[in-house]
Amino acid sequence: MREESPFKGKTGLRRIWCALNYSLAGLREAYRCEDAFRQETLLALVLMPLSFFLPVSGSERALMIASVLLVLIVELVNSAIEAAIDRISLDRHHLSKRAKDIGSSAVLLALLNIGLVWSCVLFGK
Repeated sequence: MREESPFKGKTGLRRIWCALNYSLAGLREAYRCEDAFRQETLLALVLMPLSFFLPVSGSERALMIASVLLVLIVELVNSAIEAAIDRISLDRHHLSKRAKDIGSSAVLLALLNIGLVWSCVLFGK
């Protein structure tokens, strides 16, 4: 039998409440500690409300907002990967660099996706 985390014992509504609190703590930490997440949050705070003032359909607006939220999601995953790698070791290692570079590339692709989606919606008509 494999060993489980002692933090996995919560069930029902208690588990949902704890998961919500852990998620909010993660968002606070990302905002407090990660410059890129703060910058991308600012971008989201500009672009998402802007989408409601543009003459687009509901589904187009949903795609525009989803592309912005995707950047925040990918940045959170990238930041988690970087934190885990730094926790393991601050020594330079080619596998650590590879993991961090791949995470950064995912963020870049998500940012390019914003440009592509917004361009298609706004200029593809």
